[in-house]
Amino acid sequence: MPTALTLSGSIRKGSYNRMLQHHMGRKLEAAGVTVNAIDLGDFEMPIFNEDLEPDHVPEAAVKLAELWRSHDIVFISSPEYNGGVPPLLVNTIAWISRQRPSPFKRAVFGIGGVSSGKYGTIFSLSHLRDTLSKAGVLLVPTLLGIGPADQAFDENGDFVEPAIKSKVDQMVHELTHFSRG
Repeated sequence: MPTALTLSGSIRKGSYNRMLQHHMGRKLEAAGVTVNAIDLGDFEMPIFNEDLEPDHVPEAAVKLAELWRSHDIVFISSPEYNGGVPPLLVNTIAWISRQRPSPFKRAVFGIGGVSSGKYGTIFSLSHLRDTLSKAGVLLVPTLLGIGPADQAFDENGDFVEPAIKSKVDQMVHELTHFSRG
């Protein structure tokens, strides 16, 4: 059975991006995938600094890299901060990108995000796609840029808009059918 790791670049309580993370987890489970949802708040790491290498690499970076290496699918839900990727996610990617073997070479990745604006994190997702692509990630083509957040979900945490539901289904299909070969 395939496995998926899901995470959010937001750790605040009530985060719409955590709602997206959990929604995608439910959809992947319904597609026959075993899902491991993690909270980046459980993986404390200092701000990335090469001076800390190699003797002071945070154990959390080593554990996260192993989690990314051990799953078939990785789904990242990311908010948008000032048009870019949030610092928590930037720092996470910086630390785990230094781990060997590369944590980016096995899984198929999907990215999405929810924001209060109508553009739904599309600027941030563009930056995130660039960063992950440069690290050697295989990203599925569908991007989930969702907004406005306060109108996106129903009381059960499911999407209201049919077009968003369709994009989520498309991404789940891509994540479960694409392969690194």
